[in-house]
Amino acid sequence: MAHNPESVFTYGAPRLKFGSGAADEIGYDLSLTGAKRVLIVTDAGVAASGSPQRVAERMKEFGIEAVIYHQVHIEPTDASLEEAVAYGRDLGPWDAFVAVGGGSSIDTAKAINLLTTNPGTLLDYVNVPVGQGKAPTQPLMPLVAVPTTTGTGSESTTVCVLDVLDLKVKAGISHALLRPTLAVVDPSLMVSQPAGVTACAGMDILCHALESYTARPYTTYERKAADQRVPYCGSNPIADMWAEKALSLMATSFRRAVRDGGDVQARESMALAATFAGMGFGNAGVHIPHANAYPIAGRVKDFRPKDYPNDEPMIPHGMSAALTAPEAFRFTFDAAPDRHLRAATLLAPDAEPPADPAAFLPTVLADLMHDIGMPNGIAEVGYHAGDIDDLVGGALKQQRLLAIAPKAVTAEDLAAIFSSSMNLW
Repeated sequence: MAHNPESVFTYGAPRLKFGSGAADEIGYDLSLTGAKRVLIVTDAGVAASGSPQRVAERMKEFGIEAVIYHQVHIEPTDASLEEAVAYGRDLGPWDAFVAVGGGSSIDTAKAINLLTTNPGTLLDYVNVPVGQGKAPTQPLMPLVAVPTTTGTGSESTTVCVLDVLDLKVKAGISHALLRPTLAVVDPSLMVSQPAGVTACAGMDILCHALESYTARPYTTYERKAADQRVPYCGSNPIADMWAEKALSLMATSFRRAVRDGGDVQARESMALAATFAGMGFGNAGVHIPHANAYPIAGRVKDFRPKDYPNDEPMIPHGMSAALTAPEAFRFTFDAAPDRHLRAATLLAPDAEPPADPAAFLPTVLADLMHDIGMPNGIAEVGYHAGDIDDLVGGALKQQRLLAIAPKAVTAEDLAAIFSSSMNLW
């Protein structure tokens, strides 16, 4: 127990505009900042849908010049972010940034914003031990985040995630200044999201909600000084409320959104759930499934997921977080049994609890994953027993996240979780 327990938690969220047609108002919203020149950050797939161009068109009415950068790499790497930053620096200065796309586009825009306003390199700001973990010293420009996938929650968080290629590990930059100024969540932009992407991005929402809900309570940490406060402060009453609501929304809409992408009501519920879960984990934090996700995605061999660009092997972020989630929650069960049982009930209101209460949430999760076409464990994405040590090593580098788990996690614990996650059903 903490010797001098914390009594303060923090809560931050962007301003939010939600609903079909919200993206049409971005020109007006930006005009209020006095912006004259804006960089729109997107990827080739989203650019092909025409959404970024429509956003740019609506800016013209307010005398705002928009340039579109559409070279975002899905699952950003240090190399892809450096390329994007170089573009931003060469063609700048900019008065604001607009990210249109999934978490990859939003995270890339955060990196461009950070490094066109602050000196130094990407690794200066990446979290320790991978980078220097420095904090920005200069204010950033306004960033409007327009998610086109329902999942990452990046529009509400302070984090930018990237693959560091040489180390085969994912790392993050986290600082309150990275949080977007305005999140514009427009479900009409998400109808074109294919089923495979809906399933992976939805598992990301689910892991965000479940991990923040089961995170170590903020009162169990040692008291922090004012200048040591971090965005992720552990589970707390406000984050809990968002997580619970996200789980209830997904209980009725997740399978429907994967089965029928044109189900507008399911899309709206998933978009709300993504935003709610982002507001929850953006303050409480995430833990073991996300720590494990980084090496699972970073060490990919030749897996190619359905409905994603086929030019290189990848394990989408939501899928990589989901694959060890059932076993991770079996491991954390005894730290907060009531929370795990409540989460299982919110997610599957009609499910019969099994004889072993610790198996309830893992069973509910595995059933859902099976129904929406997730791989049956990490063996199906190409890992075998010989890879476990490397995966554990990668997860142990995510100390920022493991510290948020509701109980201490050793290398042996992680090895057992990876091992039981080879096959889930």
